[in-house]
Amino acid sequence: MAVEEQFHVLAVDDSLVDRKLIEKLLKTSSFQVTAVDSGSKALEFLGLQEEEQRNQNPPSVSPNHLPQEMVVNLIITDYSMPGMTGFDLLRKIKESSSLKDIPVVIMSSENIPSRINRCLEEGAEDFFLKPVQLSDVSKLRPHLLRRKADGEEEEKPRRIIRKRKKIEESPTQLLMEDLNNVISIEDIFGELNYEFYHKRWKFGS
Repeated sequence: MAVEEQFHVLAVDDSLVDRKLIEKLLKTSSFQVTAVDSGSKALEFLGLQEEEQRNQNPPSVSPNHLPQEMVVNLIITDYSMPGMTGFDLLRKIKESSSLKDIPVVIMSSENIPSRINRCLEEGAEDFFLKPVQLSDVSKLRPHLLRRKADGEEEEKPRRIIRKRKKIEESPTQLLMEDLNNVISIEDIFGELNYEFYHKRWKFGS
């Protein structure tokens, strides 16, 4: 039986209770989880903070957090947080050339249509109302699988270009193959000419 791929989710929430809840739901759904308590620490974990700020304010992550070299496949963040809101975090991520393709899901205890629409228009993948349920978390995997499929489709042209480049870098090999083909054709015509003149001499004599 094939082992299901385990995705890494960065969860962001200033509420300890809500952070522990979303972390438990994600792990129950077989996600690897890193949890931080603010948008600035999320950016720090993702490598977007300045070096000085990183040294002054180390990220508060779960005891079983993953190494920062690990790729983050999805970010789920609370909307209302002091300092940097979830919306601010969303915009920072979408403005980053290296992180903009990471799906971002927003959570909020307030059902405000204008807020929801603003987040979706800014690039959020989904918007969950708190308390988040296991049924909500189950919606995350399709987003991740779709992004993975899109990434594989984008990789195909790059594979073709790399193959073409490899061929272009070996003109000598192609030239030798062409020469071999020419030699083979000349050999064939040579044998035909020999057979033709041999028969002509035979019938003429």
